[in-house]
Amino acid sequence: MRQKLVIAGTAAIVFAVTGCTTSVEHSTPNLTIPAATTSLPSSASSSADPAIEVGKVEGTVVRFTSGDTAVDVTIESDNPTTRDFLAMLPLTLSVEEFAGREKVSRLPRELETDRSPGSDPENGDLIYYAPWGSLGFYYDADGIGYADQTIHLGTYDAAAAQLSRLEGGNVTAEVIHQQYRVHPTMR
Repeated sequence: MRQKLVIAGTAAIVFAVTGCTTSVEHSTPNLTIPAATTSLPSSASSSADPAIEVGKVEGTVVRFTSGDTAVDVTIESDNPTTRDFLAMLPLTLSVEEFAGREKVSRLPRELETDRSPGSDPENGDLIYYAPWGSLGFYYDADGIGYADQTIHLGTYDAAAAQLSRLEGGNVTAEVIHQQYRVHPTMR
């Protein structure tokens, strides 16, 4: 009887170990970042879900449009905040002047900021300012230093006068050039 128990116990251990170590490829899932005509619900845009393949957001172009004025931002930072922002698009915002240094726009919800590095903004930077949950288009960053809560998203090439034309009306933000790949099962 003891020999049967030892054999049964050994078989159970072997089965459990081989069942736990089957040959399964593990990979980071690729979720869809929507094209400019759709948007994900906010629950799907958390950085807990890797929105797109690592390193694939850089070079994506987001256009901010109001009337006949457009400002294109090239995404330069691949971090959870940038991914969460891209997952929100398209959206409609309002832009206003702030402190003679930047144009700001409050987002409809806060973005994920864990594991996103702070920055030292420069003229032409689009940033996310975490304490206010807002985007900032810096055009006069002289004297502004590094802050953990100022997260770099990308850069734009527009004068302050062009940014001013975004104020006072609805501004549409949408992806116009998608650098990332859409996962085949999410189309």
